Amino acid sequence: MSTPIPEDPARQLAARVREAMLQGDHATAHMGIDITEVGPGSAVATMTVQRWMLNGHATCHGGFIATLADSAFAFACNAYNEVTVASGFDISIVAPAHEGDVLRAVCSEQNKTGRTGVYDVEVRNQAQQRIALFRGRSYTLKGKPVVA
Repeated sequence: MSTPIPEDPARQLAARVREAMLQGDHATAHMGIDITEVGPGSAVATMTVQRWMLNGHATCHGGFIATLADSAFAFACNAYNEVTVASGFDISIVAPAHEGDVLRAVCSEQNKTGRTGVYDVEVRNQAQQRIALFRGRSYTLKGKPVVA
């Protein structure tokens, strides 16, 4: 889904990066994750929990929740148009998600110094219940733009 490009130059660049990244992000597409907002150091991703995402307890497998948060993290830290990869992350799943839940992952940059960054993602459901807290660490490959 294409979203209108905002007027702010930094947000325009982030939107161009989002579109370029989505071209090859098969995991995000396969899971039905929608990157609804991007900006310098920030992103919002949504996903509806599908039956095939459920574990043996009829709740969303934690790996899918982590993937949603990781996708928001990826789009936030690449929004500056420098190829940036994860160097690690931690996630705490604090409540279950169920089939049909619409999860919203909001990522915000906490620190970016040189080549490294720290980003927090909060995942909530449609009732605004907190589902997970994620902290990602990034590493930027200087001089390698995402888009020309």
